[in-house]
Amino acid sequence: MRRIVRRAALVAGLMAGTPALAAAATPQNLQLKIDGIGTVSAPLQIVLLLTLLTFLPAILMTMTSFTRIVIVFHFLRQALGTGEMPSNQILIGLSLFLTLFVMAPVMDQVNTVAVQPALAGKIDLSQAIDAATPPLRTFMLKQTREKDLALFVDLSHAARPKEPSDLPLRVVIPAYIISELKTGFQMGFFLFVPFLLIDLVVSTTLLSMGMMMLPPAMISLPFKVLLFVMIDGWNLVVGSLVRSFF
Repeated sequence: MRRIVRRAALVAGLMAGTPALAAAATPQNLQLKIDGIGTVSAPLQIVLLLTLLTFLPAILMTMTSFTRIVIVFHFLRQALGTGEMPSNQILIGLSLFLTLFVMAPVMDQVNTVAVQPALAGKIDLSQAIDAATPPLRTFMLKQTREKDLALFVDLSHAARPKEPSDLPLRVVIPAYIISELKTGFQMGFFLFVPFLLIDLVVSTTLLSMGMMMLPPAMISLPFKVLLFVMIDGWNLVVGSLVRSFF
Protein backbone atom coordinates (compact mmCIF):
# COMPACT_ATOMS: atom_id res chain seq x y z
CA MET A 1 0.00 0.00 0.00
CA ARG A 2 2.89 2.36 0.82
CA ARG A 3 4.48 1.66 -2.57
CA ILE A 4 1.26 2.56 -4.37
CA VAL A 5 0.99 5.85 -2.45
CA ARG A 6 4.63 6.73 -3.23
CA ARG A 7 4.17 6.03 -6.94
CA ALA A 8 0.99 8.11 -7.08
CA ALA A 9 2.76 11.02 -5.38
CA LEU A 10 5.67 10.75 -7.85
CA VAL A 11 3.33 10.80 -10.86
CA ALA A 12 1.41 13.79 -9.45
CA GLY A 13 4.66 15.67 -8.94
CA LEU A 14 5.78 15.03 -12.51
CA MET A 15 2.41 16.17 -13.90
CA ALA A 16 2.53 19.34 -11.82
CA GLY A 17 6.05 20.15 -12.97
CA THR A 18 5.43 19.51 -16.70
CA PRO A 19 3.74 22.91 -17.46
CA ALA A 20 6.54 24.75 -15.67
CA LEU A 21 9.20 22.87 -17.64
CA ALA A 22 7.34 23.54 -20.90
CA ALA A 23 7.04 27.23 -20.08
CA ALA A 24 10.75 27.40 -19.26
CA ALA A 25 11.68 25.63 -22.47
CA THR A 26 9.52 27.90 -24.65
CA PRO A 27 11.33 30.95 -26.06
CA GLN A 28 9.96 34.25 -24.94
CA ASN A 29 9.82 35.65 -28.48
CA LEU A 30 7.97 32.65 -29.98
CA GLN A 31 4.50 33.70 -31.20
CA LEU A 32 1.87 31.66 -33.01
CA LYS A 33 0.26 33.61 -35.83
CA ILE A 34 -2.50 32.25 -38.01
CA ASP A 35 -3.35 34.37 -41.03
CA GLY A 36 -6.44 34.03 -43.12
CA ILE A 37 -7.20 34.99 -46.68
CA GLY A 38 -7.74 38.71 -46.94
CA THR A 39 -9.31 40.41 -43.95
CA VAL A 40 -11.19 37.34 -42.73
CA SER A 41 -9.46 35.50 -39.90
CA ALA A 42 -8.47 31.86 -40.29
CA PRO A 43 -10.85 30.49 -37.59
CA LEU A 44 -13.79 32.23 -39.25
CA GLN A 45 -12.72 30.92 -42.63
CA ILE A 46 -12.60 27.38 -41.20
CA VAL A 47 -16.16 27.80 -39.90
CA LEU A 48 -17.30 29.07 -43.32
CA LEU A 49 -15.51 26.20 -45.07
CA LEU A 50 -17.14 23.58 -42.86
CA THR A 51 -20.52 25.19 -43.52
CA LEU A 52 -19.94 25.17 -47.28
CA LEU A 53 -18.95 21.49 -47.16
CA THR A 54 -22.51 20.63 -46.13
CA PHE A 55 -23.71 22.19 -49.39
CA LEU A 56 -21.05 20.48 -51.49
CA PRO A 57 -23.25 17.53 -52.58
CA ALA A 58 -26.00 19.92 -53.68
CA ILE A 59 -23.49 22.08 -55.55
CA LEU A 60 -22.00 19.02 -57.24
CA MET A 61 -25.38 17.67 -58.34
CA THR A 62 -26.96 20.94 -59.49
CA MET A 63 -24.21 23.24 -60.79
CA THR A 64 -22.10 20.75 -62.76
CA SER A 65 -22.60 18.17 -65.50
CA PHE A 66 -23.33 15.44 -62.93
CA THR A 67 -27.13 15.68 -63.24
CA ARG A 68 -27.33 14.92 -66.96
CA ILE A 69 -24.74 12.13 -66.80
CA VAL A 70 -26.29 10.22 -63.91
CA ILE A 71 -29.81 10.51 -65.40
CA VAL A 72 -28.64 9.05 -68.73
CA PHE A 73 -26.87 6.17 -66.98
CA HIS A 74 -30.00 5.41 -64.97
CA PHE A 75 -32.13 5.31 -68.13
CA LEU A 76 -29.53 3.10 -69.82
CA ARG A 77 -29.62 0.55 -67.01
CA GLN A 78 -33.42 0.52 -67.01
CA ALA A 79 -33.48 0.08 -70.79
CA LEU A 80 -31.08 -2.85 -70.63
CA GLY A 81 -33.14 -4.43 -67.86
CA THR A 82 -30.07 -5.65 -65.98
CA GLY A 83 -31.46 -4.72 -62.56
CA GLU A 84 -28.62 -3.58 -60.30
CA MET A 85 -25.85 -4.22 -62.79
CA PRO A 86 -23.85 -2.01 -63.06
CA SER A 87 -24.31 -1.16 -59.41
CA ASN A 88 -25.09 2.32 -58.12
CA GLN A 89 -21.54 2.71 -56.82
CA ILE A 90 -20.09 2.04 -60.26
CA LEU A 91 -22.47 4.41 -62.04
CA ILE A 92 -21.99 7.21 -59.51
CA GLY A 93 -18.21 6.75 -59.57
CA LEU A 94 -18.14 6.90 -63.37
CA SER A 95 -20.44 9.93 -63.29
CA LEU A 96 -18.12 11.71 -60.85
CA PHE A 97 -15.03 11.12 -62.97
CA LEU A 98 -16.83 12.20 -66.14
CA THR A 99 -18.01 15.30 -64.27
CA LEU A 100 -14.42 16.14 -63.34
CA PHE A 101 -13.40 15.62 -66.97
CA VAL A 102 -16.13 17.90 -68.30
CA MET A 103 -15.65 20.57 -65.63
CA ALA A 104 -11.83 20.59 -65.87
CA PRO A 105 -11.67 23.74 -68.09
CA VAL A 106 -14.01 25.60 -65.73
CA MET A 107 -12.02 24.51 -62.67
CA ASP A 108 -8.79 25.63 -64.32
CA GLN A 109 -10.27 29.09 -64.93
CA VAL A 110 -11.52 29.33 -61.35
CA ASN A 111 -8.12 28.28 -60.05
CA THR A 112 -6.35 30.87 -62.21
CA VAL A 113 -8.58 33.88 -61.54
CA ALA A 114 -9.73 33.20 -57.97
CA VAL A 115 -7.96 30.49 -55.98
CA GLN A 116 -4.32 31.29 -56.72
CA PRO A 117 -4.68 35.10 -56.30
CA ALA A 118 -6.52 34.52 -53.01
CA LEU A 119 -3.83 32.19 -51.69
CA ALA A 120 -1.17 34.69 -52.73
CA GLY A 121 -2.93 37.44 -50.77
CA LYS A 122 -3.65 39.60 -53.83
CA ILE A 123 -7.44 39.53 -53.31
CA ASP A 124 -9.65 38.89 -50.32
CA LEU A 125 -12.27 36.17 -49.88
CA SER A 126 -15.23 38.15 -51.24
CA GLN A 127 -13.26 39.20 -54.32
CA ALA A 128 -12.24 35.59 -54.88
CA ILE A 129 -15.89 34.48 -54.82
CA ASP A 130 -16.81 37.24 -57.28
CA ALA A 131 -13.95 36.22 -59.57
CA ALA A 132 -14.92 32.53 -59.48
CA THR A 133 -18.56 33.18 -60.42
CA PRO A 134 -18.22 34.21 -64.14
CA PRO A 135 -16.62 30.96 -65.42
CA LEU A 136 -19.27 28.86 -63.69
CA ARG A 137 -22.07 31.14 -64.89
CA THR A 138 -20.76 30.96 -68.46
CA PHE A 139 -20.76 27.15 -68.35
CA MET A 140 -24.32 26.97 -67.02
CA LEU A 141 -25.65 29.56 -69.47
CA LYS A 142 -24.18 27.59 -72.37
CA GLN A 143 -26.27 24.56 -71.38
CA THR A 144 -29.45 26.44 -70.39
CA ARG A 145 -32.40 27.11 -72.66
CA GLU A 146 -33.61 30.68 -73.10
CA LYS A 147 -37.16 29.58 -72.27
CA ASP A 148 -36.06 28.34 -68.84
CA LEU A 149 -34.11 31.53 -68.17
CA ALA A 150 -37.13 33.64 -69.14
CA LEU A 151 -39.31 31.60 -66.77
CA PHE A 152 -37.21 32.34 -63.70
CA VAL A 153 -36.65 35.96 -64.69
CA ASP A 154 -40.44 36.38 -64.75
CA LEU A 155 -40.88 34.48 -61.49
CA SER A 156 -38.28 36.63 -59.75
CA HIS A 157 -39.93 39.85 -61.01
CA ALA A 158 -36.49 41.13 -61.95
CA ALA A 159 -35.72 43.53 -64.76
CA ARG A 160 -34.65 41.85 -67.99
CA PRO A 161 -30.89 42.19 -68.36
CA LYS A 162 -29.20 43.40 -71.52
CA GLU A 163 -27.01 40.29 -71.70
CA PRO A 164 -27.37 36.78 -70.23
CA SER A 165 -24.09 37.27 -68.34
CA ASP A 166 -25.82 39.93 -66.24
CA LEU A 167 -28.27 37.40 -64.78
CA PRO A 168 -27.82 36.59 -61.08
CA LEU A 169 -27.06 33.04 -59.97
CA ARG A 170 -30.43 32.75 -58.24
CA VAL A 171 -31.95 32.81 -61.74
CA VAL A 172 -29.27 30.89 -63.62
CA ILE A 173 -28.99 27.89 -61.26
CA PRO A 174 -32.66 26.72 -61.23
CA ALA A 175 -32.96 27.39 -64.97
CA TYR A 176 -29.85 25.29 -65.55
CA ILE A 177 -31.21 22.45 -63.40
CA ILE A 178 -34.51 22.07 -65.26
CA SER A 179 -32.68 22.36 -68.60
CA GLU A 180 -30.36 19.53 -67.57
CA LEU A 181 -33.33 17.42 -66.47
CA LYS A 182 -35.03 17.89 -69.82
CA THR A 183 -31.84 17.12 -71.76
CA GLY A 184 -31.17 14.02 -69.67
CA PHE A 185 -34.72 12.71 -70.21
CA GLN A 186 -34.48 13.34 -73.95
CA MET A 187 -31.24 11.37 -74.20
CA GLY A 188 -32.72 8.62 -72.03
CA PHE A 189 -35.73 8.35 -74.35
CA PHE A 190 -33.54 7.81 -77.40
CA LEU A 191 -31.62 5.14 -75.48
CA PHE A 192 -34.86 3.35 -74.63
CA VAL A 193 -36.18 3.07 -78.22
CA PRO A 194 -33.88 0.34 -79.67
CA PHE A 195 -34.15 -1.83 -76.55
CA LEU A 196 -37.93 -1.36 -76.51
CA LEU A 197 -38.10 -2.65 -80.10
CA ILE A 198 -36.22 -5.80 -79.04
CA ASP A 199 -38.72 -6.33 -76.20
CA LEU A 200 -41.64 -5.94 -78.62
CA VAL A 201 -40.16 -8.37 -81.14
CA VAL A 202 -39.47 -10.98 -78.47
CA SER A 203 -42.92 -10.56 -76.89
CA THR A 204 -44.66 -10.88 -80.26
CA THR A 205 -42.63 -13.97 -81.14
CA LEU A 206 -43.37 -15.70 -77.85
CA LEU A 207 -47.07 -14.86 -78.14
CA SER A 208 -47.26 -16.26 -81.66
CA MET A 209 -45.55 -19.47 -80.47
CA GLY A 210 -48.03 -19.84 -77.61
CA MET A 211 -45.39 -19.39 -74.90
CA MET A 212 -47.44 -16.98 -72.85
CA MET A 213 -46.11 -18.23 -69.53
CA LEU A 214 -42.48 -17.50 -70.42
CA PRO A 215 -41.39 -14.00 -69.31
CA PRO A 216 -40.30 -11.99 -72.38
CA ALA A 217 -37.67 -10.13 -70.33
CA MET A 218 -35.82 -13.39 -69.71
CA ILE A 219 -35.42 -13.97 -73.46
CA SER A 220 -34.83 -10.38 -74.54
CA LEU A 221 -32.14 -9.61 -71.94
CA PRO A 222 -29.35 -11.62 -73.62
CA PHE A 223 -30.18 -10.07 -76.99
CA LYS A 224 -30.10 -6.54 -75.56
CA VAL A 225 -26.79 -7.16 -73.81
CA LEU A 226 -25.37 -8.70 -76.98
CA LEU A 227 -26.50 -5.74 -79.08
CA PHE A 228 -25.07 -3.25 -76.58
CA VAL A 229 -21.71 -5.03 -76.50
CA MET A 230 -21.48 -5.47 -80.28
CA ILE A 231 -22.01 -1.76 -80.98
CA ASP A 232 -19.55 -0.81 -78.19
CA GLY A 233 -22.35 0.89 -76.30
CA TRP A 234 -20.35 2.33 -73.41
CA ASN A 235 -18.01 4.09 -75.82
CA LEU A 236 -20.94 5.57 -77.75
CA VAL A 237 -22.91 6.64 -74.68
CA VAL A 238 -19.98 8.20 -72.82
CA GLY A 239 -18.70 9.89 -76.00
CA SER A 240 -22.12 11.37 -76.76
CA LEU A 241 -22.54 12.55 -73.17
CA VAL A 242 -19.18 14.35 -73.05
CA ARG A 243 -19.61 15.89 -76.54
CA SER A 244 -23.03 17.24 -75.57
CA PHE A 245 -21.33 19.71 -73.18
CA PHE A 246 -18.92 21.14 -75.75
